[in-house]
Amino acid sequence: MGGKYVTLTIEGEEKKYPCGVSFLRIAEEYQDRYPDDIILVVHNNHLKELAKQADRDGVLTFLTTADKTGKKVYRRSVTLLMQKAVHNLWGEEGVSVKVMYSIGQGYYCELMRAEENRMVRTEAGEKRVAALKREMYRLVMADLEIEKQSISTDDALQLFHDLGMRDKEKLFRYRRSSRVNIYILDHYKDYFYGFMAPSTGYLRYYDVVPYEDGFVLLFPGSSTREIDEFVPSRKLFMTLKKSREWGKMLEIDTVGALNDAIAAGKMQQVILTQEALFEERIGQLAETIVKAKDRKFIMVAGPSSSGKTTFSHRLAIQLAAKGLKPHPFPLDDYYVDRNLCPKDENGEFDFECLESLDVELFNHDMNELLAGKRVNLPTFNFKTGKREYKERYMQLGPEDVLVVEGIHGLNDRLSHSLPVESKFKIYISALTQLNIDEHNYLPTTDGRMIRRIVRDARTRGTSAGETIAMWDSVRRGEERYIFPFQEGADVMFNSALIYELAVLKLYAEPLLFSIDKERPEYLEAKRLLKFLDYFLPLPGDGISTNSIIREFIGGSCFHV
Repeated sequence: MGGKYVTLTIEGEEKKYPCGVSFLRIAEEYQDRYPDDIILVVHNNHLKELAKQADRDGVLTFLTTADKTGKKVYRRSVTLLMQKAVHNLWGEEGVSVKVMYSIGQGYYCELMRAEENRMVRTEAGEKRVAALKREMYRLVMADLEIEKQSISTDDALQLFHDLGMRDKEKLFRYRRSSRVNIYILDHYKDYFYGFMAPSTGYLRYYDVVPYEDGFVLLFPGSSTREIDEFVPSRKLFMTLKKSREWGKMLEIDTVGALNDAIAAGKMQQVILTQEALFEERIGQLAETIVKAKDRKFIMVAGPSSSGKTTFSHRLAIQLAAKGLKPHPFPLDDYYVDRNLCPKDENGEFDFECLESLDVELFNHDMNELLAGKRVNLPTFNFKTGKREYKERYMQLGPEDVLVVEGIHGLNDRLSHSLPVESKFKIYISALTQLNIDEHNYLPTTDGRMIRRIVRDARTRGTSAGETIAMWDSVRRGEERYIFPFQEGADVMFNSALIYELAVLKLYAEPLLFSIDKERPEYLEAKRLLKFLDYFLPLPGDGISTNSIIREFIGGSCFHV
C-alpha cells in the first residue's frame, strides 16, 4: 500500500495502474472483451464495487450481469431505481413502494400509503405503472451516481425512523456492527442487503407490468439485455399471498418482527401456532384428496430441501386417519442402470434428467397396479448402480394409494399412460413468508440452501463448501425439470416455517465459518453469514419431532 503503482493480474497478465485507480476505469478498458456488462469485480477474493479504488497489488477478475452475483447486483440496483421513481412521483402524497415476493424473473410490488400510523395498500393501475416506467427511464438516461455512505448504526436507526421505514428501524435494533452502509440516489437514501451498480446508466433493461393489486418489476432472464414476456404464475402468487397472511396473523412478517418475538420470549407460542397451522393445512389437503376419489397416485415434487420426505410422511398419516392406506413410493427405485444413464454437457452422469428414469417400466408397473394386479417392484442399489428385484410385491386394494415422491412427479411425460383422474399432483417448496424489510425480500433459494447445508453436513458428512459448490448445478436442474411444471399441480404447498432461519442459524454458522478464505465458495459463505447475522438465534428444543425442520437439524421421528 501507499506506492505510486499497483500491479494487477487480469486474465493471466500483469498490468500496472496508478495507485487509487477506480475499478470502473479498469472495467471500461476490458468491457469490449465481455458480451455482458461488467458490474462488479473480485479483488484478491473480495467482492468490490466498481466505484472502489485499487490500492494494493493482487488478482482482479470481472463479474458481469450474466454471473449469479452480478444478476443480484443488477436486480438490487433496479429496485433502488424503482423506489426513487415512486418517491419522485408520489412521495409528497405519502405513497411508497413495498417489494412483496419474487415471481419468475421479477418482483411483485405494491404501492402503500401512510394513513394514521399504518400503511394501507393503494391501487397501482395502468396509468400509474406507465408513469412509473417513464420516470425510471428518465432516471436511467440521466445516468445518476449511486453513492455509498457509511454511517453509525445509531444514525441509521434515526434515519430509518425519520423516513418512516419502520421495518428497517426494527431490523437494525439488533445490528451488532457499529456502522451501516447506505446508498444515496439523488438525495433518496436507503439500505440494501448487498452491493450496487455505480450509476443509473447501467440499468437499461427492465419492464414494469400491472398485476393483481400492484405491479411486477421485471428483470432480464437468460439474456442479460432482453426482458422475457411476463407469464403469470397464479397458483404460486396465491400461495405466497396466503403465506403472507399467516405471517400477519402471527404478527411476524419481517425479520425485525421475528427478532422482537424472540427477544420478548414469545417464540414457544409462535412455534406451536405455526405447527398447528401446518398440520391443519396437511389435514385439509388429505381431505381434498379423499373427496377427489379414485386418486391412486399422489405425485409429490418440489425443489431441493423443500422437506418432501417429512411432508410425504405427514400426509400419509393424515390420509390414513381418513380411511386410506397410503404407501410411500420413491421414484429413485426406477433409475436406469448407471451405465445407461445419460451424461450432461460436462460428461458427468445426469441423474436429474427424466431419461435417468425407466419411464416405460414405471408406466407398465403403475398400470398393472391400477388394474389390481400383483406386481414385483424394483429396488435400485446405489452401491452397484443397478436395478434389483427382491420379491417386493404390491397389490392395490380399494383404499390403497401411492405417495410418489421425486423431482419429475409433476411432469406428465413421467406418467404419460396413467389416466389423468388417477393422479393428484402436489408441488411443495419452502416459500418463506418473511421479508428482510420493506424493500429487501428474503430469497427462498437462500433458505433452501441453508437447510441443505445443515442437513447434508449431518447426514452425509458433506461440508458447507461442497454443498455451495454443487448448488448452481442443483438450481439448473430445478429450473429445467421442476419449475416449468409447478403451475400444473393440483395443489401448491408451502413448507417454510416462519421461525426456521433463527433455528438453522445455530447449525449453519459454524459450518460456514469453516470455509477457508482461499476457496472459491468463501464469497458465498461470507454472504450467507452476513444474511444470518440479521437473525437472533433460536434454540430448537421446543420443536416437535414431526416438524419439517427436524428433517434438517435432526431429531425427527421419521426416517429422514
